Amino acid sequence: MSQIKAESPHTMNTYGRLPVAMSHGKGVRVWDVNGKCYLDALAGIAVNTLGHGHPKLVPALQEQVAKMIHCCNYYHIPDQERLAAKLSELSGMTNVFFCSTGLEANEAAIKLARKFGHLKGINAPEIVVYEKAFHGRSIATLSATGNEKIQTGFGPLLGGFVRVPINSIEALKSATQNNPNVVAVFFEAIQGEGGIHSMSLDYLKDVRELCDQKDWLLMIDEVQCGMGRTGKWFAHQWAGITPDVMPLAKGLGSGIPIGAVVAGPKAAHIFEPGNHGTTFGGNPLAMRAGVETIRIIEEDSLLENARTLGDYFRTELTKTVGHLKGVKEIRGLGLMIGIELEFPCSVIMGKALEAGLLLSVTAESVIRLVPPLIMTTKEAEEVLSILIPLIKSFLDEKERESNETSAAKSLAKANA
Repeated sequence: MSQIKAESPHTMNTYGRLPVAMSHGKGVRVWDVNGKCYLDALAGIAVNTLGHGHPKLVPALQEQVAKMIHCCNYYHIPDQERLAAKLSELSGMTNVFFCSTGLEANEAAIKLARKFGHLKGINAPEIVVYEKAFHGRSIATLSATGNEKIQTGFGPLLGGFVRVPINSIEALKSATQNNPNVVAVFFEAIQGEGGIHSMSLDYLKDVRELCDQKDWLLMIDEVQCGMGRTGKWFAHQWAGITPDVMPLAKGLGSGIPIGAVVAGPKAAHIFEPGNHGTTFGGNPLAMRAGVETIRIIEEDSLLENARTLGDYFRTELTKTVGHLKGVKEIRGLGLMIGIELEFPCSVIMGKALEAGLLLSVTAESVIRLVPPLIMTTKEAEEVLSILIPLIKSFLDEKERESNETSAAKSLAKANA
């Protein structure tokens, strides 16, 4: 493995980096500064939708860089209108606000919900959020997140959130009963950082119905699971519903920083001039990246590819490792796949890197695969040819450790 300093003396110590530095990429492969090649099954954490150096995307971005990179929102930006119109068409919603990150998109959603409440005469609006959720690391989005580990040290957190478990409509009803301050329900259609946990299709339908009954906003965070990753444009579309607010980011720009909040009629006109804004949001380069990303996904049938390849991954993983002792579950949708083990397995991330494969471990014990949507079946076979032996080796080691511990305990008991 390439030997790189653990951390630069001039950057803040905020990332537990692996000892490698990437140089360039092509398709679903990347090379480090020492020339070693890796298969990319992480896509920059579900960002590089079209892989690296895509032959249709690169010329378009080069052209845009030469024309204009940034223009502030004092002026109309034509590709904002084009991208907003396309996202409205794909989602069945009506209006879009552009920002630069998923955190910003989720922050804007929280502000929308609060103003929605104030317009109804609710002075202390509350938003339902979920266990194991992840919405970002600002104070507001961190407060909405359901992970005490990353919240520690940053209190006091923001109030105004009601937390419930996923996939229990009864728990949601119970937690909000006789609470007139609730204004919105906010969740990821598939929890990414929380371990690739999906909201069930029935639950999505039930929550949509409850929000309609209660006059709440249904806000679905599609930052990681949106933009074709599950085989539909947005993961909630598998349930045939439409939210009132939908934050997007990650895969929308294929690597160019971009975020968006898509809103339906109930929320589209809550913000007025001066209520919200961002300097970099909606800049010409990001907008061109979004327009071209969607165009290429459509032209190259990448939604269908995500469905087909996702089925292939889950079928092969279930067949080869799903029955093994120590594998709890293989789950996900499209090219958003989680392999949950019974043990913390962050070591697999480093082992995979050594073997020439990029992936991640989330929620301590879930191997996460979120490859570019352009990956082929042959490349998926290569991924599995590396990953499956790694999982088996890891579980064999855990079995040996367990047997040694048991033997040691038996010997200690016999000598007592």
